[in-house]
Amino acid sequence: MADTRRPLSPHLQIYKWQVQMVTSILHRATGVALAVGTLMVLWGLLALAGGEASFNQFKVCVGSPVGLVLLFGWSWALFYHLCNGIRHLIQDTGAGYAIPQFVRSSWLSIIVSVLLTAIVWAYVLTMGGAA
Repeated sequence: MADTRRPLSPHLQIYKWQVQMVTSILHRATGVALAVGTLMVLWGLLALAGGEASFNQFKVCVGSPVGLVLLFGWSWALFYHLCNGIRHLIQDTGAGYAIPQFVRSSWLSIIVSVLLTAIVWAYVLTMGGAA
């Protein structure tokens, strides 16, 4: 009979969380969020094609607090997925696989995505675009 006292495979309870794990999970999650968020963009385009009343209803929904949170999250997901995709593209050339470089590029993709999101939303809010 096999010894069943040992774990079957390593699990998240065994591994220590690292930035590389987080970026991998976030890349997948933001890909899903972008696909779902694209439905909101499609809704906006259909509302625009539907006329002024339809587009005004869309603006009310998107301009609500929930709509703004969704737009903010979608824009961060877009920038994160872009930054991490560029990081993966660079790694596809064979560069950046040393552990210190990998950790640094992981943090860089997170930080740059937050900065880009903050810059875009600061511009949108100062120009009155989200109202």
